[in-house]
Amino acid sequence: MSLQVVRGRELKPPSRPGRTEPDARSGSKTSQESPIPRIGKAASPASGKTLLRFPVGEETRAFYRRFYPGTTTAEWNDWHWQFQARIRNLEMLEKVFVLAEDERLAASRHKGPLPVGITPYYASLMSREDASEPLRRTHVISTKEDIVLPGESIDPLDEDHDTAAPGIVHRYPDRVLFLTTGTCSTYCRYCTRARAVGNPGGEYQFSPKQWEKGLAYLEAHTEVRDVLLSGGDPLSIADDKLDWLLTRLRAMKHIEFLRIGSKIPMVLPQRITKAFVKMLKKHHPLFMSIHVTHPRELTPETTEALNRLADAGVPLGSQTVVMKGINDDISIMKPLMQGLLKRRVRPYYLYQTDPVRGSGHFRTTVDAGLKIIEGLRGFTTGYATPIFAVDAPGGGGKIQIAPDMVVGRDGDDLLLKNFEGKVYRYPDPLGTLGSDKPKPKLPAE
Repeated sequence: MSLQVVRGRELKPPSRPGRTEPDARSGSKTSQESPIPRIGKAASPASGKTLLRFPVGEETRAFYRRFYPGTTTAEWNDWHWQFQARIRNLEMLEKVFVLAEDERLAASRHKGPLPVGITPYYASLMSREDASEPLRRTHVISTKEDIVLPGESIDPLDEDHDTAAPGIVHRYPDRVLFLTTGTCSTYCRYCTRARAVGNPGGEYQFSPKQWEKGLAYLEAHTEVRDVLLSGGDPLSIADDKLDWLLTRLRAMKHIEFLRIGSKIPMVLPQRITKAFVKMLKKHHPLFMSIHVTHPRELTPETTEALNRLADAGVPLGSQTVVMKGINDDISIMKPLMQGLLKRRVRPYYLYQTDPVRGSGHFRTTVDAGLKIIEGLRGFTTGYATPIFAVDAPGGGGKIQIAPDMVVGRDGDDLLLKNFEGKVYRYPDPLGTLGSDKPKPKLPAE
């Protein structure tokens, strides 16, 4: 039995007919567009008190008034509403986006795992007309996914090989990856677990019964001190179920701390309710790694979500995948990293795109990632400089890639290059680092 996040709510017809309004992205107008139906109602507290408000950006407000006419702010800010109203097929895509032919063709024939899935909130950040806009490219399906390049595979990190129990990937000595669900609120087109997410059609089924097998493995393996919950997205699990799982894990004395990997704060920030963060506070030490792609994601809504998590004492780190034409430039990456720090998120990992099947149109060279690190080091605070890593195909794990700042040696001195390219001496009489390099020509001192 798959985990159910949202109980069935019936679709309702739009409250009033569609209107002609300017596109929040392009300023263009369209006429007689069919609005997307309103879906359900926002949950209200039993006490009848007004729901705690969540900020709504101006562009987002214009978007939902246009495409979800009659939807109230309370409904828009209900994460269950957002989850159920996801854009999931060609018909819904065409109501929001002016599709390119390859997008339309890909959506019309897609079957199996990694379906189209975009929350209305996240769609509001995307261009309606420009298929090359960064966030749209990462989530709207394209026929480019049909192109398979050498070295690509459906399980590039060989996680199946390191699966020690259902849902448990045990690759490193003292930590494991716990795959808790196959569901995400949105589906990234470059997902390394494309084979497994978005049931029906994924390889795996996730349920409390499967969790019990994973928990039994962890109880028996006391060398494990660190558990990373992933999936899918663990924050797509209802509060009570996630609370139960975290409680079971926290009861194991050898597990020193827990981590959650999630993109939901960026694509469904309304999920970060006051009740949710109150629940998380029971399970410290608890860390969260947040998948962030582009500065466009740093909105009033995501700022509120990140503030709530940080205020609850959850240390926040980010992970960002370098992608061609999306964020592979220092002019994009530096404001992203600095913007995260302003929101109390420590840039943690910068990843090379995994060679998952059909992802070649996203991948850059490794040099592009190194240039980003070079453009950050010394030009902004070290707190804003993440680790650049390649998750090695075949199960080799994360391998850090860093610019080589060792120039060589001159006698007892180690020669080092700084961020400006200037060479400096460090006295290192017993050292050997740099001795394998040709002696550099040094300017007269």
